[in-house]
Amino acid sequence: MNPQKWICDNCCEDNRVPWPRIKAVDICFIPPPSVVIPERAIIPTINRYFYIVTENINLTNGATLPANLFTDDNSNPVTAFTLFNPNGYVNLYINAVMQEGGAYKVTSNSLTLNPFNATIFAGTPIIIESLGFQQI
Repeated sequence: MNPQKWICDNCCEDNRVPWPRIKAVDICFIPPPSVVIPERAIIPTINRYFYIVTENINLTNGATLPANLFTDDNSNPVTAFTLFNPNGYVNLYINAVMQEGGAYKVTSNSLTLNPFNATIFAGTPIIIESLGFQQI
């Protein structure tokens, strides 16, 4: 085959490089790898807390939302957030969008939103996701 023809100057049929057809072939069964259970496993624990904003929240001066405004995954009211320090982290979602870590602070008693030129409107969902890791 002429290497000069590999470059398509005018995209015509003469400048195509013919490739052999690929055929699917049934090969013998390859078993999956065996499951290895480590001596010590890391187990995640996840707690989620939900709040639907009832009235507009102006963030010009920041805002603090107490934990008792939130409910858990089972719609039960909570009095405190479960946090996992130092083996965990917290994510905040406002209207289903994850927020930057520096935009808020979560303590066991409250969510504090830093000052920002914005408003969280009534009906907006706020979700706190607290993840922790335990070694067993």
